[in-house]
Amino acid sequence: MKSFSSLLGTRKQNKVARFAASIVATLAMAAPTSLTNASSIHSANATTVKITTAKEITSASVQRNQTKPNIAQLQTSSTQYQAAGIDPVVLIPIVLVGGFIIFVPLFFGGLVVIGEREVGIVVRKFTLSGRGLPAGSLIALNGEAGLQADTLAPGWHWGYWPWQYSVKKETVIVVPQGEIALIVAADGASNPPERILGKIVDCDNFQDARKFLTQGGEKGRQMGFLTAGTYRINTALFKVIMASNASAHGMTPEQLRVYSLASDKVGIVTTLDGLPISAGELAGPTIDGHDNFQNGQKFINGGGRRGLQEQTLLSGSWNLNPWFVQVEQVPMTEIPIGYVGVVISFVGKAHQDVSGAAFTHGNLVNPGHKGVWIEPLYPGKHPINSRIMKMELVPTTNIVLNWSGRTERHSYDAQLASLTVRSRDGFAFDLEVAQIIHVGALDAPKVISRVGAMQNLVDHVLEPTIGNYFRNSAQNCTVLDFLTARSERQTEAAEYIKTALRAYDVQAIDTLIGDIQPPASLMQTQTDRKIAEEERKTYEVQQMAQTQRQQLVRETALANIQQEMVKSEQSVHIADLKAQAQIKEANGEAEGTKLRAIAEAEGIRATGNAKAETYRAGVEALGSQGYTAMQLMQIIGDRNVRLIPDVLVGSNGSNNGLVDGLLSMILWNQTGKGELTPTPLHPQPVVTKAQPTTENGLPPIVVNFPADKST
Repeated sequence: MKSFSSLLGTRKQNKVARFAASIVATLAMAAPTSLTNASSIHSANATTVKITTAKEITSASVQRNQTKPNIAQLQTSSTQYQAAGIDPVVLIPIVLVGGFIIFVPLFFGGLVVIGEREVGIVVRKFTLSGRGLPAGSLIALNGEAGLQADTLAPGWHWGYWPWQYSVKKETVIVVPQGEIALIVAADGASNPPERILGKIVDCDNFQDARKFLTQGGEKGRQMGFLTAGTYRINTALFKVIMASNASAHGMTPEQLRVYSLASDKVGIVTTLDGLPISAGELAGPTIDGHDNFQNGQKFINGGGRRGLQEQTLLSGSWNLNPWFVQVEQVPMTEIPIGYVGVVISFVGKAHQDVSGAAFTHGNLVNPGHKGVWIEPLYPGKHPINSRIMKMELVPTTNIVLNWSGRTERHSYDAQLASLTVRSRDGFAFDLEVAQIIHVGALDAPKVISRVGAMQNLVDHVLEPTIGNYFRNSAQNCTVLDFLTARSERQTEAAEYIKTALRAYDVQAIDTLIGDIQPPASLMQTQTDRKIAEEERKTYEVQQMAQTQRQQLVRETALANIQQEMVKSEQSVHIADLKAQAQIKEANGEAEGTKLRAIAEAEGIRATGNAKAETYRAGVEALGSQGYTAMQLMQIIGDRNVRLIPDVLVGSNGSNNGLVDGLLSMILWNQTGKGELTPTPLHPQPVVTKAQPTTENGLPPIVVNFPADKST
């Protein structure tokens, strides 16, 4: 932009051009009369001539950038006048008279013409009183020499004599749609030390410089700014910075455009003017009435603090002064499905615990206060100021934590490893465990208030609780007992951990024991034993198969000899019947024999009793010895018993007595004289050896020979 003094020089150079334009205007006003006279004289030769009106000539004469008349146009006009039958000699006096008429008002009347899209900046060269501007002032308010506060609006203005005033014509300021314009005031009151931008005063958007200066407007960068529109600004007092000239003032065109905020973003605001933030606070409090920082003066008047602000900007377009507000766009805080957000606020009203006397492990506050908010945020997008608030996501679905090499998507168990425990018999083995937990939406603030974060819950609560339980449990049994009683251990662990986590407002859904890795040497013996047992079972199965096979063969053979078996069974049945018949017959014979024996016995008994009675009577009659001798003699007589042997073998001093006896017996048998009738006392023949003599003293030898059965 050119300086004001250089523009004044240009205006002086253009005085001649303006004077020439005035002559042309006078000629135009006098032309109709001359043409009338000329038409009466030369009516036969007259042709149609285009007449330029005075208004058009005047409008052409006041163009800002016109410096000299166009010579070609004057020559063309002269040619036209000649063609119309006008004598140039007649025009010269007309031009002189018209120029005089115009020059006198311009020079002596001080006429200034301002176009409809212009503004006149007035400079007073001197005053008759010689009064100058006050010290420190640049713009004159009371007619002092110098730049004047009042500007000239479009139209004709008298009294601005060129020897006393100089008027600079400036085009109006046009701020395009979607842009703003910043203002720098060259004059006004000084800014207070605690302020950076000049305050906003009622001065018709900086179009009334007098009001700006008289009502306390401050010099320098202004809090106020121009939005889209057309403004007549006193450029001697106000420097206007727009996107078109932003680079010349150390700014970028983007800073002077209307600020746009995306729909899924939130604007974190930092103000550059206002009172300092109170000690101990992180951000300035929320101020009402400043229309989302678009009216900086209301923000200042309401006690706004410079620096980070609690209040945020939401999506939309905002007219923001970049000298007053800086905005950082960050994504909205998104809470996925299956989570709630626990808000931890570092700013707000004084801390006031509302958790109740029963909850002694942390503090909960209502929304808008410092601390952990008692009400969580539910799934969705929330415009959270992440510079002054922290959002802790808490899963409300079941969470699986693995004490093994596996890691879930939430990564809470990324640092967890399988548990190494030691059994009662001194063996160390690895144990994999999976724990399923659930945190309720209303319990989430309590959990965060107690432990700070979900990862802290896993690291500081779940890991030591579960690890210590299984280490203590393993010491009470052997490895094999732990393996065989796995389901019981799992049930006991689930009950214990459920009770332990309830104190932390966490629900333990289930505890699962995964892979158990006992010592390899111990498992080798168990494996060998198991293999042997399985082999034994295999042998038993094979034996059973062979038995079944034998049974099959037997059944097959039985089926093949079924006819014979039927015959055999029938034969057996018949034999059985015959045997039963014989048994019955034998039983009948036995019964008959028994009856006969009983009868015979009764007869013998009766006979015996009779004989006994006879004997008893004989004994009574003869005496026992007499009766016995009589019975003997009767028996001997009845039986023909011999009292003297037929052959008597004796010895007469030789050793052939036995031979002699045998020969005698043979002769006896051959002659038949040796036949004896057996008696009850002697059933067989008896050979009696002769009694020895007294000479050799030997007892006699008696030989019993069996009776000849043929005789």
